Amino acid sequence: MRTGAAAQHQGYYHEAVRYGSDDELLAVVVPFLLGGADAGEPTFVALGERTGGLVRSALPAGCKVEFLPGGDLYSRPAAAIRSYRELLAEQVAAGAGQIRIIGEMPPGSFGATWDWWARYESAINHAYDDFPLWSMCAYDTRITPPAVLADVARTHPRFATADGRHVPSPAWTPPRDYLRQDLPVVPDPLQARPPAVELTDPTAAEARAAVHKVDQGQVPVDDVEDLVVAVSEIVTNALRHGRPPVRLRVWAGDDRIVATVSDAGDGPGDPFCGLLPASNGAPGGLGLWITYQSCNHVTWQRDDDGFTLRLTAGNAYTG
Repeated sequence: MRTGAAAQHQGYYHEAVRYGSDDELLAVVVPFLLGGADAGEPTFVALGERTGGLVRSALPAGCKVEFLPGGDLYSRPAAAIRSYRELLAEQVAAGAGQIRIIGEMPPGSFGATWDWWARYESAINHAYDDFPLWSMCAYDTRITPPAVLADVARTHPRFATADGRHVPSPAWTPPRDYLRQDLPVVPDPLQARPPAVELTDPTAAEARAAVHKVDQGQVPVDDVEDLVVAVSEIVTNALRHGRPPVRLRVWAGDDRIVATVSDAGDGPGDPFCGLLPASNGAPGGLGLWITYQSCNHVTWQRDDDGFTLRLTAGNAYTG
């Protein structure tokens, strides 16, 4: 049985909270959490240290609300979806009729990596719709850029307000439409230099060797190895499913390695490709899903020359 604003809703009830003060945040979040706890619903908080502390202090002692490590959950979009789906499945298997979660993106995601987090916010409308989930995504308007807030309005079907209302977003765009659009991608300054490696139609083995040969700087070994796997997967996808020529370029910096793989094709047709494992055998779906979980930032672009994926290992450029 579902309660609150989502009582008559089937599937995922997805809201955003735009707040301009701590009091405004608490006015939305505390009743939301208390309502879940009072109804015996699994109720979770995945906020940052400061906002999580505010909410914890505002809740009564003994309130049955579980605090999740928000920073760890929001490391990579595909990993976040996988972790949340596992959590939701566990709760449903235990008999939950509704699950409540309040979460927020780390402020660092609002810079040059926002494109893939915007896709995450859109994709979860589909990814979590198998579950009786009611979640709120909190955005502090004092620090969130206007362009990010515009995407929030397009990726959330409704807003929760401090006066207790749940209002539709007039800019709401269904995920299959939103995810097919080209989002602005911030160029990495490393790409202003000549690449350390540039190969045309490389084999997967040649692509792996090329990444191993570049200067790894301070990039952790595990990140480099993850990038090697990702580049191998994407080059293989491009050779099998794209159109020639396939080009691999690699740039190396002190704290990151950036690789692009491009071909003359249109890229994957599945709008959820990368963020969710392909369930219909879509070409290249598994490889792109592995890549999204292996790299610290993944972007894609379509233009007159074809389709390009950019993969980053190490400290992704945040602008």
